[in-house]
Amino acid sequence: MPEERLQKILAKAGIASRRNAEELIRQGKVTVDGKVVTEMGCRVDPDTQSITFEGRPVRLEEEKIYLLLNKPRGYVTTMHDPQGRPIVSSLLTGITGRVFPVGRLDFDTEGALILTNDGDFAERILHPRFEIERTYLTTVRGLPSREKIRLLEEGLELEGKKTWPAKVSIIAKEAATTTLEITIHEGRKRQVRNMFQAIDHRVLTLKRIAYGGLRLGALPTGKYRHLTPADLALIFS
Repeated sequence: MPEERLQKILAKAGIASRRNAEELIRQGKVTVDGKVVTEMGCRVDPDTQSITFEGRPVRLEEEKIYLLLNKPRGYVTTMHDPQGRPIVSSLLTGITGRVFPVGRLDFDTEGALILTNDGDFAERILHPRFEIERTYLTTVRGLPSREKIRLLEEGLELEGKKTWPAKVSIIAKEAATTTLEITIHEGRKRQVRNMFQAIDHRVLTLKRIAYGGLRLGALPTGKYRHLTPADLALIFS
């Protein structure tokens, strides 16, 4: 096999997405032929060189796994948590292969979370250039005015950088709260919560209900299902 960048090999092996693999290399968790490698430009031939991640051999022949989990509130979107909080991997009963979350959902956010061991697939979802939409159902305090919703739709500034335009529709109005559906294609940390905070309407509940054309549907909270090729196509439709 021709030499490839180390982070690309880690992604192919299902260790992490390519960008997250770069961070694992920087942290000194990867060795090549017994030596820790921390440079991003390292090129490796996996057929002739020994690669390990956290002491375990890296192999490319893993069967690809694609899962959709309905993440409950109160779980962290990591495979390990030093604080001892509930982790999403504990919900994957019966999955023996290594998988990782594609992106994140906050501790207090629920809903659709994709997990996989396919780093290239994860990169296609995460990288902004592919513009994969994420749709959320949220209940906020108060009733956002038409002008404030227009700010979300046109993009507003968060931490010095303008957000991409969002699609927003009102689902229900109560005396003190409003339920809305919002679709974005960025993945900034706590982005939806921060967008509504910027227009002075605090998010009370938040649930991701779709990636692209793939909707969460009736999948019970805390349960997962395997994604079919047709499901995967819906994400990018």
